[in-house]
Amino acid sequence: MNEDESVFEYTPQELSEGRQPAPRPGRVGKITWAVDIDPEPVVWAWTDGDNGRIPSGSLSIAAGREGTGKSSFGIWMAAQISRGVLPGAYYGTPKRILYVAFEDSWKYTLVPRLIAAGADLGSIGRLDIVSTTDEMLTLSLPDDNIILEQQIIDNDVALVVVDPLMSVMGQKIDTHRNREVRTALDPLARIADTTGSIFLGIAHFNKGAGTDAASLISGSGAFKDVPRSVFGFAKDEDSDDGTRVMTQVKNSLGMDSLPSLEYRIETAIVPTKKGDASTGLLTFAGESDKSVGDILSASRSGGDAEDRNDAEQFIVDFLDANSPPEAKAGDVLRAGRAAGFNDQTLKDARRRAKNPRIPSQKSDFNNGWVWRLEHEGGAQGGERGKESTPAILATFVPPSDEAEPPLIDVPPAPTETEPTLEWGVDPNEQDQAS
Repeated sequence: MNEDESVFEYTPQELSEGRQPAPRPGRVGKITWAVDIDPEPVVWAWTDGDNGRIPSGSLSIAAGREGTGKSSFGIWMAAQISRGVLPGAYYGTPKRILYVAFEDSWKYTLVPRLIAAGADLGSIGRLDIVSTTDEMLTLSLPDDNIILEQQIIDNDVALVVVDPLMSVMGQKIDTHRNREVRTALDPLARIADTTGSIFLGIAHFNKGAGTDAASLISGSGAFKDVPRSVFGFAKDEDSDDGTRVMTQVKNSLGMDSLPSLEYRIETAIVPTKKGDASTGLLTFAGESDKSVGDILSASRSGGDAEDRNDAEQFIVDFLDANSPPEAKAGDVLRAGRAAGFNDQTLKDARRRAKNPRIPSQKSDFNNGWVWRLEHEGGAQGGERGKESTPAILATFVPPSDEAEPPLIDVPPAPTETEPTLEWGVDPNEQDQAS
């Protein structure tokens, strides 16, 4: 029996009867006094301006329902780190990545996606477990912890992506029992801390109807308790252009109020030796005025059509009273509450408004979000807003206005000196993007 599994030798009934487990061979107590531990600042592998999103040496989870793009986020992260363009500790220093994937084909899906994302394929390795008889096996935790840690050390790996994380749980672990899941995740977190590498686990939402993305992760609560950072992903069903939203729902070493981000899954064409391959490419489009929780709440409640129509008319009248016809989102919501509407009804009405449209855009003067009227045939709220503002997150392939998706050109490697930049912008494109 594995030493970690021996914690299950004693049943709660046996322990309640006063039976004390005998000390396990090879285990002794050790105390380290706090005065002997040198404090250190957090090293952020991914930064957002002055704030951090993912710390080095930690376990992180990306979770969402099927088709939301959470796996594409793993590809995006791997590509960024492989080329040294992710703002943070690895900026300017391309690093190696190990990828463990169970649900997607490498030659049909993963490699085309990596190429489309601009990854350095020579720095991304597929991690397999092979028996002494050359049989291909599945990575299993905690059984293969020693193998995994040694591969990370030997290859100077900065990121390990496991998609999905549930698939590497040992066969004896009940993934719905917190204590058992922690026998796999706690050692994984220790390996991350020891090596300085990031473990990014991809996870699915369960079938629940809640709005807390972290609590919707399938399996036991350990999948949200052990990681230092957790990201939720959702598709905005009210969007006409396929907009999706990523929200950081846990950031235990940093700020827990970082803005949500909009992203889309664009189509990209990747040339191969046997012809062109069509694949998906995650592209970030800046901050979002709503969160994954907002999207989950809207899909759960649905709302009343008559209330939405009345709320929409209220918003139109409120904005139309101003010149130009716009107002701070907070002012609209406060006035709406005074008129008897709740915030969610007002937000739903704004998103569903067609003519006039009521886009929500970031103020030019750092004054938060602004709602404005935009009639067909022209905008009445001025030219400012998202349409005229460069995206804060550049990817290697910008969206194309052409009918056909673009062919992918791999960008040049970044310079070694890290400039001051908006996070996620390719350093080679910083002059053009700023």
